[in-house]
Amino acid sequence: MKYPRLLSSGTNNRVVALSETEVAKLFVGDTRSDIGSEAEKMKFANKVNGLIPEFSRLDFDDTLQAEILVMERIYPIDYRAYEVEKRELWLDVFIDELSELHKSGFVHRDIKRPSNLTGLAFDNILLAPTGLRLIDVGISALRSQVGDKLFDKYVEVELQELTEFRDYFLNR
Repeated sequence: MKYPRLLSSGTNNRVVALSETEVAKLFVGDTRSDIGSEAEKMKFANKVNGLIPEFSRLDFDDTLQAEILVMERIYPIDYRAYEVEKRELWLDVFIDELSELHKSGFVHRDIKRPSNLTGLAFDNILLAPTGLRLIDVGISALRSQVGDKLFDKYVEVELQELTEFRDYFLNR
């Protein structure tokens, strides 16, 4: 099916523009992801800081025949237009906010895409006018849901990916 106002297509879902301020992640058929779980993880992260897009609501779109997760629309900008010194500042804030999420019990788990997925390695990190932002919390985890051992392993992997992102972001 062709979706009007399509912004992106991921492995399991598509994102469409609803307005100038909102987008919707579509859940059509068996998407292998749980809309309610994703909404809860977004709401949790939103209470900690602004790194994740602001959750708005869950709904059903009759035209698209899809469950939708409605959230803040982010307009990404190309970081390569900015000096490395500015990028370093944005990265420092990003690292602090990610650390704050970890300490609160949230881990994103998709900073770097697996090599077998299409798209750029760091597609889920966007530079916006307010700084670096993380999108797509579909496989994110909460410590309260997965326990300490798994959560700590996820954070360890995420910190390794963060080191790779740092090099990518500052040296490209």
